Amino acid sequence: MKRFIDPNELARDSRFVRQDNAQSTVLAAMPDDVDVIVNAFEQFSPMIEESVRGTAAQSLFDAYGPAFALTVINEPIDPDAPEGLTRLLLRMHGIFVGEMQALEGAARSLWDFPDTPWEFKMNMARQCWDEARHIQIFEKLLVHLGGYVGMFPESTFLFEAACSDDPAMRVAGVNRGLEGLACDVFRDMIRYAEKTGDEKMRQAVDYVLADELTHVRFGSEWVREFTKDDPEYLKRTQDYRRAVDKQFSFGGARSDREDAAIPIAWEDRLEAGFTEEELTELANLSGDGPSKKTLTAAAKILRERHFEKRTANAETGAQS
Repeated sequence: MKRFIDPNELARDSRFVRQDNAQSTVLAAMPDDVDVIVNAFEQFSPMIEESVRGTAAQSLFDAYGPAFALTVINEPIDPDAPEGLTRLLLRMHGIFVGEMQALEGAARSLWDFPDTPWEFKMNMARQCWDEARHIQIFEKLLVHLGGYVGMFPESTFLFEAACSDDPAMRVAGVNRGLEGLACDVFRDMIRYAEKTGDEKMRQAVDYVLADELTHVRFGSEWVREFTKDDPEYLKRTQDYRRAVDKQFSFGGARSDREDAAIPIAWEDRLEAGFTEEELTELANLSGDGPSKKTLTAAAKILRERHFEKRTANAETGAQS
């Protein structure tokens, strides 16, 4: 079996639609400038529309235009908001896909590094077992909410961002980056479930969160083990982890800012083995992105232009 596979080689059945990763990563590098964001997402508009055509996300594009990517990522999920259920299903489907890629990341770690210690391989095997359960849980939660697998497009962004060809960087990216993000997202989903009175969702996500804490600890322990007595190696690994965390901040949507859609789960991360110093660094790193005010203004302009184009096209069609 091949080692160090390309993200495009991840196997999927016919239910899945593969999405370009660009729209998932672009916000991490965006300045706090309305015009720059509007121009960038107008350029992405054809690609975004093509990626959602025929999926349940098409209604979001119809309602918001390319601005739906900004709205979905940077607005907290509100059950009473327009398209609230669709956005909840999009989040849940994204988590389901993330768990698949987390399973693939842990499995690849087990296979890609044959010379690592036996204890490391056992930890990765344990994580694979956990992730397989998580996939089943989130598939059931998706159905519980009225959704189904494949209803939204899949991006390989998480797998691509986390899977280095170096074992220390791999666990720094997968276990400390991706699984750390999961802590934040799952705590936010628990709050949503409590708000809406969905006890099944609350219990299921809380159950999964307990596993994620263990997976983060695996990363913390093996980064220390792989880089012991090599400060330069540790520095490279930490730099890689920071780059992954920056991508996973989604331009400040996942951060410690007051306007964050997904706050950093400080208590859960501390329990998982992150230090106060690391979390302070994460807060500073992830908070460096476009403000919610800027994104809201950009989304408004994009939505208005989207409807202007739709109206113009409809009038042109009627005349012809």
